[in-house]
Amino acid sequence: MLTKQTDKRLSRRTLMALLITGMAVTIIFTITPWNIIPTQVTEEVTVLAITENGCVGESQYGVSVVVPECNAQVGDTVSAIFYVPSMETNGYLEELDKRQNPMVDAWDRDVSGAGFSP
Repeated sequence: MLTKQTDKRLSRRTLMALLITGMAVTIIFTITPWNIIPTQVTEEVTVLAITENGCVGESQYGVSVVVPECNAQVGDTVSAIFYVPSMETNGYLEELDKRQNPMVDAWDRDVSGAGFSP
């Protein structure tokens, strides 16, 4: 009696579908869109200039903020509401930097210039 042996292999179409699905999941979790979505931030900023559009200040995120209908003077502190990408507020950029530069610690980041140790 002859027995027929069959190979249980996945078809090319199934392998391609699995590969594409795996790549899509990897891309979604690598380039997370929720880190790009703007987040509303309220912050106290120091007025740097007065323009016809309002008071201009700089936030702790390095964003220039215009506060409309501002009656403050240069140097005063005003409350500003503005939007920044979520990655700037949720620690994503710091974590990414740590993973890309694992041997660089906070002390190394603060050191500037070149020189020799005695």
